[in-house]
Amino acid sequence: MYTLYGGKYTRSGLVEQVLTECEVEFEQCEIDTAKGEQRSAEFLKINPAGWVPALATAEGAVLYETPAINLYLAEKHLPGELVPIGDDPDRGPFLSALFYITGMLEPALKRYWFPDRYADGRKDAETIKRVAFRDVVDYLVVIDQRLLDKGPFHLGERYSLVDLMLAYWSESFIAPDNIDHLEGVARCHELVYHRPKIRGLKYTQRDRIKEYHELWASGAGFKLSEA
Repeated sequence: MYTLYGGKYTRSGLVEQVLTECEVEFEQCEIDTAKGEQRSAEFLKINPAGWVPALATAEGAVLYETPAINLYLAEKHLPGELVPIGDDPDRGPFLSALFYITGMLEPALKRYWFPDRYADGRKDAETIKRVAFRDVVDYLVVIDQRLLDKGPFHLGERYSLVDLMLAYWSESFIAPDNIDHLEGVARCHELVYHRPKIRGLKYTQRDRIKEYHELWASGAGFKLSEA
């Protein structure tokens, strides 16, 4: 049995989707990042870095860094399905897509969602958020062209972890009209969230996004800067 430590406004939602896709049992332990529980002495015993999500395995190991957790789960529970393995010819393109999302898109999204981490004040944060929005769109345009050329998924007709990741992040980024003009991204997003195992999680995610936007508008989003 896995234990997923996370919060509403963190990437634990993506790990939850991967666990659901893999059809493995897990329990959730809510860490209230707005109250700073990820920095509590109790949680620091679980993950000394003080970040969520973290995933405790049945063997006792605690995993951290969302892409690493998701790759571990995919390789362990759906090898050859959710992730190409070994000498599979799709392994290279899969890894290229994986690292583009984790190395380019995700950092820009972090600046978009948590600009106060990179700013001295609200005005600077708003500038960072605006520039990050532009960067996210630029990266999505690159992904969109690849999907139009090779799609509907990153590996053609073959669904994989990177498609789930892209769908999660594009869902997090919208306001749906932010990606409607990106035909390949929008199509991939729609196909992923029509999968029966994760269809319901889309609406949970949208509720969390709406709450976060309201927090940001009120200024309370700054309390989440250490999430």
